[in-house]
Amino acid sequence: MNRVHRARKSVLDSSDRHDEENGVYRARTKSFTRRSRRLTESLQRTMDKHGDRFVVPVKRSQGYTTVASDFHLAPTELFGREAPLVVEIGPGVGEQIVSAADRWPDHNFLAFEVWQPGIAKLVSRAVSAGVENIRVVEADAAQAIPITLDSAIADEVWTFFPDPWRKARHRKRRIVNDQFALEIARILKDGGVWRLATDWDDYAWQIRDVVEACDVLVNPYEGERADPNDPEGERGGFAPRWEGRVLTHFESRGIHDERHAHDIEAIREPRLPRTQPASENPQQ
Repeated sequence: MNRVHRARKSVLDSSDRHDEENGVYRARTKSFTRRSRRLTESLQRTMDKHGDRFVVPVKRSQGYTTVASDFHLAPTELFGREAPLVVEIGPGVGEQIVSAADRWPDHNFLAFEVWQPGIAKLVSRAVSAGVENIRVVEADAAQAIPITLDSAIADEVWTFFPDPWRKARHRKRRIVNDQFALEIARILKDGGVWRLATDWDDYAWQIRDVVEACDVLVNPYEGERADPNDPEGERGGFAPRWEGRVLTHFESRGIHDERHAHDIEAIREPRLPRTQPASENPQQ
């Protein structure tokens, strides 16, 4: 079993599962906290009127943030066209993705979000901006992406300001880890980009380490922009702020609290020729 396939199995093994034979339900380790799904009257009206245009109907497994094992997403069907695909993990209230959809109307934007009020606010923003090239899946990306998306399908993946899980005992919940990096590498096209940002220093060091440890991802800024607070001193490895990343209210709060955002980029290495046996090829 190659590395990416092992990663996919591990991600799936840690997801919500129901053992039909023994009637046992096992909960997965989640990268998010359970938050209210209640909508204000205004947001509910927005969803009633416009939700069907943007929110993808999902076949569920156990729990409202899961997808069934046979649920598949085909971007050409979702958007009704062939276009470069950007996947955003955790768009929050949609500031980034709606701005990007307006700026790049020739791209398709697919988001995975678990917070229903955030989805409703994203839809409201999309309607106000007059954009149509966004689709949202209410699901946990770590559980859903291995199931729903084919390999080499995305031009870019964005993970901006994921939940930092600040307490040491909770850091296993952080979505960016070695297994998830391999899963992102799987869905990226050759040369595709994974863009990340966080304003928690120790998470920035972890993300940098995860990217540089992945055999099929390259950090194009390896050794650059060293941070004096980095426990590894002059190691660096951080990207300049991507000009396409907007200043969101979430980042603004961090700035107010005197936190500094670190950007990290990862480039998908070219896959090996298909003539090589899959069992020997970790890049499929």
